[in-house]
Amino acid sequence: MAKSKKQDELEQQLAELTADLQRTRADFENYRKRVELEKTAARNAGQASAILKLLPVIDNIERAIAHQPAELADNKWAQGVAGLVKNLEKALEGLNLKRIEANPGTNFDPELHEAIQFDEDAEGEHEVIAEELQAGYTLNGQPIRHAMVKVTRQ
Repeated sequence: MAKSKKQDELEQQLAELTADLQRTRADFENYRKRVELEKTAARNAGQASAILKLLPVIDNIERAIAHQPAELADNKWAQGVAGLVKNLEKALEGLNLKRIEANPGTNFDPELHEAIQFDEDAEGEHEVIAEELQAGYTLNGQPIRHAMVKVTRQ
């Protein structure tokens, strides 16, 4: 039996509508994925912003601990203040915040470290960290604040 012209038109219309539906579904799926990525990016940006506001507090507590008078070394209150940094850093680690390694002798990495001072008199082939001047941190593996360091050659 030969198909009628009307049947051919209906099949063509069905094929067009099916293709439109498939495109609409694909567009919606792409939209859903894009919105999810945007939500994640907004959440990460908010988290980074909040953490960046806390980092100076950690810096100040660390400076205070570094300049603690010797006569307060056994003082329970002073030890409690020193424990604040550890508690705060542990809480921030739960948010995937990690301190950037910048110990003396560590290789200088411009992706993670910001050279604030450079020992011009040092001779050698490799640039290494001589001193950490301010701690740096990564959030979810990405630097949110570079470690400020003094660099020398070895």
